[in-house]
Amino acid sequence: MAAQEPSPPSSLEGNKPGFPKKILANNLEDKHLCNSCQKILRKPLQAQCGHRFCSFCFNKILSSGPQKCSACIKEDLFEEPTSILKQGGAFPDNAARREVEALAAVCPNEGCTWTGTIKEYEVSHEGNCDFMIILCPSCKELMRANEQERHNERECPERTLNCKYCKEPFLLKNIKAHDEICPKYPMICEGCAKKKIPREKVHSTLYLRPILLHITFCSKFKAPCRFHVVGCDMSVEKEKIHDHERACSYEHLNLLLHFIMGIKVSLESLQPQSLEVASHKLQELHQSLRDLELKLSQLGGGGIAPVQGACAPTLATSFTPLPSAMGAALELQLHSEKTKVIELSRRCQELELKVGTFENIVCVLNREMERACTTMEAYNRQHRLDQDKIEILNNKVRQLERTVGLRDLSIVEMEGKMREMSAATFDGIFVWKISDFTKKRQDAVAGRAPAMFSPAFYTSKYGYKMCLRIYLNGDGTGRGTHLSLFFVVMRGHSDALLKWPFNQKVTLMLLDQNNREHIIDAFRPDISSSSFQRPVSDMNIASGCPLFCPLSKLDSKNSYIRDDTIFIKAIVDLTGL
Repeated sequence: MAAQEPSPPSSLEGNKPGFPKKILANNLEDKHLCNSCQKILRKPLQAQCGHRFCSFCFNKILSSGPQKCSACIKEDLFEEPTSILKQGGAFPDNAARREVEALAAVCPNEGCTWTGTIKEYEVSHEGNCDFMIILCPSCKELMRANEQERHNERECPERTLNCKYCKEPFLLKNIKAHDEICPKYPMICEGCAKKKIPREKVHSTLYLRPILLHITFCSKFKAPCRFHVVGCDMSVEKEKIHDHERACSYEHLNLLLHFIMGIKVSLESLQPQSLEVASHKLQELHQSLRDLELKLSQLGGGGIAPVQGACAPTLATSFTPLPSAMGAALELQLHSEKTKVIELSRRCQELELKVGTFENIVCVLNREMERACTTMEAYNRQHRLDQDKIEILNNKVRQLERTVGLRDLSIVEMEGKMREMSAATFDGIFVWKISDFTKKRQDAVAGRAPAMFSPAFYTSKYGYKMCLRIYLNGDGTGRGTHLSLFFVVMRGHSDALLKWPFNQKVTLMLLDQNNREHIIDAFRPDISSSSFQRPVSDMNIASGCPLFCPLSKLDSKNSYIRDDTIFIKAIVDLTGL
């Protein structure tokens, strides 16, 4: 006789699902798989129905409340309440955990040659493998962990660089924009082709950037001619500017003459009170022109003197007032101005008409907009009312769904109770028929369903409630060698009327279907054991015979198995009740 430990609430808080199957170095066995994620068990829990789950998967299944065991449903082993997964309905399967952790493992990452056990993989290698594929947080590119440093320094298009000139950080994609504003970026003089002139901060004395400071004194830099304001469009190197002025003095004088004549015509078109001032300024310009001619003759020497002399009479004649020509020019200009004024008046009238038309259109559009806004507001109010109605109907639907769900649970519970009552006996004698013995034995060997519970039976209608628990591949000391059979005291409706602890003799039998040699074991309860005290949960700790029947008897030809079915009989002595 031995005692079976209870199923305490799970105390493990796993934060990862199972291990991937490809880490196994050897062949995979089904008993090492989680019945939820179908991966290798991590921190395994065993439910009351016997199926194993990862701690993470079990907690995830129960995150929305008690659930039916999908493995029991799939294997057609569903029994209530055993197959209902709930909090506190599973215990850490340390034996399975040690067995899984001892399995040989390899790293699943391509290129990694690490080998060891699953425990070593979980403790020291998982998450630390140099060949693990990770995601770059900047550019979202996938890479191996050992390539991350090189990627961040050389390959990532979103990496940050330091400017080799000013040492300021910037993104790789902004390199061209930074070169445009970098204060130390090397520039090239367009005149002398001097290199490495930094685009630097303002010079402390001349208030010029170095590149501008260089241009100021560079003799090779091309600058516009000083006479560009009067029409000379030549650009000349600074060291040749004086040669250009000597060679083109005649052209410069002509350009200056046309410029001054234009100014003179503009001044003559002014009001009479301004003509005296304009005449005075014109005389000053004449004097400046003569001074300029004198300087040019001195600079040009004898070679240019004949040109200057030939030009002098022309200049003197050109500056002589011509009243008749001036009056005609004034009349033409006045007529032109009047024509422009008339044209502008006509355009203003057209614009006023267009503005009036647009104002009328805007008024009409404003009225239409107001009507549209009113209509839209009405639609919005109706939409809000419809949304409120929809929300009310959704709440009612959710309430009805909850009610239907509760009804379904109640129906399932009632059906279970009806099946339990139809199979129950009330005389302390119970015969348990186990069909499909071969399949269930294979499931027990594989670890998918190591234990099975029988329907409940009673000593009388208001007596003790009991059931049997069988391990077809053994449990404890009998695992793998014996069929283990246990007796379980359950919580009943009439426990308050009964005498405790339970002290009735129990006889367990594996029936010979030829009625010749039954396998029998009997025991009298140990009244000091918690297995026979008044139950405080659905069932007490199982107690019975872990070495009930050698599996060798069932493997050879025998009369205990017929039509793939065995019969287990339990007899509770009713003496004293």
